[in-house]
Amino acid sequence: MAKRELTARYLFFIAGLFVNAFGISLIIKANLGSSPISSLPYTLSLKFPVTLGQFTLLLNALLIAGQVCLLKKDFKKEQFLQIPVALLFSFFIDCSMALLAGYTPAGYAAQILSLVAGCAILGLGVSMEVIANVVMLSGEAFVKAITLRTGKEFGITKIGFDTLALLACAASLLLAGTIEGVREGTIIAALIVGLFARFFNRRLGFINKMITFAPDKTPIQPYEDNRNHRTGGN
Repeated sequence: MAKRELTARYLFFIAGLFVNAFGISLIIKANLGSSPISSLPYTLSLKFPVTLGQFTLLLNALLIAGQVCLLKKDFKKEQFLQIPVALLFSFFIDCSMALLAGYTPAGYAAQILSLVAGCAILGLGVSMEVIANVVMLSGEAFVKAITLRTGKEFGITKIGFDTLALLACAASLLLAGTIEGVREGTIIAALIVGLFARFFNRRLGFINKMITFAPDKTPIQPYEDNRNHRTGGN
């Protein structure tokens, strides 16, 4: 892959990472729960003086460590790119939460609209990351590591991984005696984010052509082709 193309793809990926983080933050600001993979960090952030982004970074660090344990020698050096991506993603989440600090939808209808808008933005961010095709986020990479070890289908394993929301419920019950951070919005996000991602995948395919350049004299290989392993959920 040409250096110019790789640079374009990483810039597009970083933009998608911010869109992804902003979508997650908007879902949370709807106050109807969070996206499944963010449910545990969000629930913990409600009870500890640690930001959502910082807990997200901790979760991603655990997921990367889990991949190392699962894959062992099959864990490629390129996969350590997940570390700076996790740092950037966590920073973007905290920035997005700060940008939306004064936003509070009034009434249930406004909350639903904010939730759906957040899911659409999150789906767009996921689609941008898929089109960029350079690095997988730690959650998806961890699911892929499980599929490589178990032989299970990625989509089925991803659904099982989304039960992370159950851990969030358990943590909330343990810490607060009630369920916080997991509501109907969590279920809605699990169901429709993937649909939005597929919608944008079909309509943004032209971008892949725009950021594809002829190879130069020093070709560089991307992290790996992720498109066959993405399901669009977050």
